[in-house]
Amino acid sequence: MILLTQLLTCIKNSNFLVKSTTTNLACVRYASKKASSSTRNAPIRVRPKHRGWRVQDGYYVKESTILATQLKPRFHPGLYVGFGKNGTLYALESGKVMITCEKINPNMSHSWTKRNYADRKNSVIYKKHFNIIPESQHNRFILIDTL
Repeated sequence: MILLTQLLTCIKNSNFLVKSTTTNLACVRYASKKASSSTRNAPIRVRPKHRGWRVQDGYYVKESTILATQLKPRFHPGLYVGFGKNGTLYALESGKVMITCEKINPNMSHSWTKRNYADRKNSVIYKKHFNIIPESQHNRFILIDTL
């Protein structure tokens, strides 16, 4: 503190540095430690999506059961199977799952088809189709009246 007052009086006495009417004294405090941050970029742990078959051939499923999830068109819907916006195949009826391999003839004027099948334009394309065979109905109905 004594050193600071001596410095202040010395500055006031010297006319070439500071005018005698004002004193410009600023104390600057620098950081004593470096700001801490991570030293390496750790890998981001992304959970897998687990796409693919959910139900195997010959299994019995109920209505609205997810049969397969996909990013690109690997599987196509068959009888009593719905196709979601994100490519999910789901059962429209309760029944037995049957998976077949069938030849497809894609409509090349559609943008989705162009994006996925552009390189296979003049070739024969076989894809797996998921089908649901509904359970047979009972024969307990009795005809009461004829029209």
